[in-house]
Amino acid sequence: MARGKPEKQRLDTLLVERGLCASREKARARIMAGDVLVDGAPATKAGAQISADAAVRLKNAECEFVSRGGHKLAAALDAFALDVSGLHALDAGASTGGFTDCLLQRGAASVTALDVGYGQLDLRLRNDPRVTVMERFNARHAAPGDFSRAFDIVTVDVSFISLDKVLPALARALAPQGALVALVKPQFEAGRERVGKGGVVRDPAVHEQVLENAAHAAHESGLRPLDAAFSPITGPKGNIEFLLLARPETGFAHVPELPPEKIREVVRQAHQALNA
Repeated sequence: MARGKPEKQRLDTLLVERGLCASREKARARIMAGDVLVDGAPATKAGAQISADAAVRLKNAECEFVSRGGHKLAAALDAFALDVSGLHALDAGASTGGFTDCLLQRGAASVTALDVGYGQLDLRLRNDPRVTVMERFNARHAAPGDFSRAFDIVTVDVSFISLDKVLPALARALAPQGALVALVKPQFEAGRERVGKGGVVRDPAVHEQVLENAAHAAHESGLRPLDAAFSPITGPKGNIEFLLLARPETGFAHVPELPPEKIREVVRQAHQALNA
């Protein structure tokens, strides 16, 4: 059977659904400012009908969050249909607070912002009573006793370390019905010999292997990998990045695991959308 043409929708709506802007009003403002590119060309009309598989980017991706990371997590929450309203979250690798900011804007009751560094978290977030700051703390050494509660959602955005080093500890911080969302960065997962010139991973086969390895690391940590998506915003130097959803094995053993064909499809979509 022939495949139908991709569905189209308004550009301002598409920006919100992909997590690039928090509202249609803000999306329209970015469009009017000339900050939105569709398939590499500036877009000027908020109501323009855009194909669902079009590559849509912002010229400057600071937008609504304190860092670009907020847009990556927003895209994951939308892709995985996760509602964090009223939830208690752990943000591992908080840095300046993009993920923390996103969680709060999406209604999280509290966020524990954990990072191995010091003094990086945005001052506004640092002063927010919903935020608990844990600095100079290595996520790989975290234990349940380090926290006052088990978390409803754990988000992970770490650099210069592989996910298989931190997921075992973070999985133990998760509540039985909780969710873990990890940003998968191929440049830190692939191994030095598979990272290309300038620190960029371009090979789709390497991306597939990295995602499979991340899913395996989650499984080995007592989690069940359930879904994956690609980040609509690339990492430093243009690296394509991915997002992985996993939940505790004990509570979700009945839910089908992330299949290899879904990983291949996510990688294909990423390369098509981001023109890798």
